Amino acid sequence: MPFPFPPQDRESSPYTGYTRAHWEAVADGLLTSARRWSTPGGALLDLPGRPSRSGARSDGLEGFARTFLAAAFRVAGAGGDDPHGHLDRYARGLAAGTRTPGRDDTESWPLILDHDVQGQPMVESASVALGLRLTVPWLWARLGPGVQDRVEEWLRGALRHTPAPNNWYLFPYTVAGFLESVGRGDADTAAARRRASALLEGWYRGDGWYADGDGRAFDHYNGWALHLYPVLDAHLAADEERSARYGARLHAHLRGLSLMFGADGAPLHFGRSLAYRFAASAAVGLGALTGRTPLSPGTSRRLLSGSLRYFLDRGALTGDGLLSLGWHGPHDATLQTYSGPGSPYWASKAFVCLLAPAGDPLWTAREEPAPVEQADRVLALPAPGLLLQTTRADGIARLHNHGSDHVRPHEGESAADDDPHYGRQAYSTRTGPTAPGNIADNHLSVEVAGRASVRRRIRPLGAGQGEDWGWAASWHRPVFVSGPPMAPGLRVESVTVVRGRHELRVHRVVGAPEGARVTHTGWATGPDQSVVSVLHGLHGWDEGPEVVRAPQGTAYTRWAGVPRLGGRAGGTSVHVCLAVLTAGPGADSVTDAVAGVAVAGDGVEVTWARDGARSRVGFDPVTVSLVAEPTSRQPMW
Repeated sequence: MPFPFPPQDRESSPYTGYTRAHWEAVADGLLTSARRWSTPGGALLDLPGRPSRSGARSDGLEGFARTFLAAAFRVAGAGGDDPHGHLDRYARGLAAGTRTPGRDDTESWPLILDHDVQGQPMVESASVALGLRLTVPWLWARLGPGVQDRVEEWLRGALRHTPAPNNWYLFPYTVAGFLESVGRGDADTAAARRRASALLEGWYRGDGWYADGDGRAFDHYNGWALHLYPVLDAHLAADEERSARYGARLHAHLRGLSLMFGADGAPLHFGRSLAYRFAASAAVGLGALTGRTPLSPGTSRRLLSGSLRYFLDRGALTGDGLLSLGWHGPHDATLQTYSGPGSPYWASKAFVCLLAPAGDPLWTAREEPAPVEQADRVLALPAPGLLLQTTRADGIARLHNHGSDHVRPHEGESAADDDPHYGRQAYSTRTGPTAPGNIADNHLSVEVAGRASVRRRIRPLGAGQGEDWGWAASWHRPVFVSGPPMAPGLRVESVTVVRGRHELRVHRVVGAPEGARVTHTGWATGPDQSVVSVLHGLHGWDEGPEVVRAPQGTAYTRWAGVPRLGGRAGGTSVHVCLAVLTAGPGADSVTDAVAGVAVAGDGVEVTWARDGARSRVGFDPVTVSLVAEPTSRQPMW
């Protein structure tokens, strides 16, 4: 570690060795390392790295605000004890940054404007406001009246301007919550909170999941934004009514989120802003802090510390103790254009767990195994259209995506906007999607006249589960990378059925022009990984499987191999395959997992070799069932 770090405690924490002292040490180390890049007045942190599209000044504010949030969690969690003087430095920065906001000089903060003009400062206003709210007795109360007024005036820019149409509406909500908490509320703060609260109700879709806006984007923003801000706000305000409403949703969310971490501590590599890394565990800490969780304290700490350690052990920190832009180490393909050198410090949200005091069961209970370490599990989430699958033997968590995309309701579908972090059929804690320009992993593509399609807007068709199996289904219109963007009447209906480590993937292609072909790929793995990817064709394929190279690799490996099948399409065709991603022995036995396959019209029946049970998939409408082997065999339908 590039900063002081306590010895491991394997008695209290047999799985990770981490205790509360380790969390405090990481917070202190990150803050000490980052402040070396502060401007003389402390208002901006000009961290090294490529600038974001918002420019260097906005990036400097981002570095200040996001590290300030870590300092606030650290000091507030210690009851105001601040042996490293973190808050004194941020007090200086608040005074310097708000003296002449908008001015082009060494210290001044950029103004908060509309999201499409100069939007990033609005994001950072929430971290500044939340940091101030957490540290009122030790920072805000000690600022002079003039500085307080200037800070308030800068923050009010978030109330006067238009956020992006997604979780950004929670940034003015958080600013308003702080201003009201220090007696500076008014009609504008009340309006910002009403507006965000109303939007949250519309975005809540069930199963503990919010859409990130009016579309169907479901990802890690659920935990580190859409649950974090309203639940923490209600907790700090001791508002029982709001705590109960938002807390019940957090409780439901954690039931699924707890299955989205591997035995090695990795969160699912899925969705945007993955450079925030261990912020993926923020909702776990928030649930433990507020009591709105189905998890035991020992399980919560196992997930929290497992995620933190996962990244620290795999190069997330530079030699100077800074968080790099990437996943393990730097990785450009993981990033969005809005990411700058300060962006990774939204990982600070994970330190919300430090608000639970040292005597809290979160820190005193002995670590317990994570859900992935306890048993094979399947969880269908019909509201977001997700299917979660974990296997104890190899400790891998997988997500099968039949409902989350990144297409807003008013947008058309363009192959130019293909997003590997949403468009793929499956994601895991041991693999990442291949980079744009490489062969796409976990993807069914229709090829018409040699032009390949991508998957953009995803329409869910249902999800469900049985005792040891589950399924999810969706359909999409293939969008082509060149030539006409769509073929009239062409659609793909996809069903995933999981049992143990096996994934049965069934696709019905409808309306394909004569001469069309389909290709289907599996998990992308490479030489830097100890996992195996197998893809076995069961019906509707005449080529493969072959392994195709992805030279730019993934966030997990410098290059990757992707198994691929190919087959003919035209009119209506059905294609069935079996996929496996495993780190355990016997991966090659996937070809023996299925004893028989029958396709009748649009219906598919697969007989499992292990027990003779039969998975049945039908279309018009989609139906999925698992039938135990009867004494006398019944017809499929």
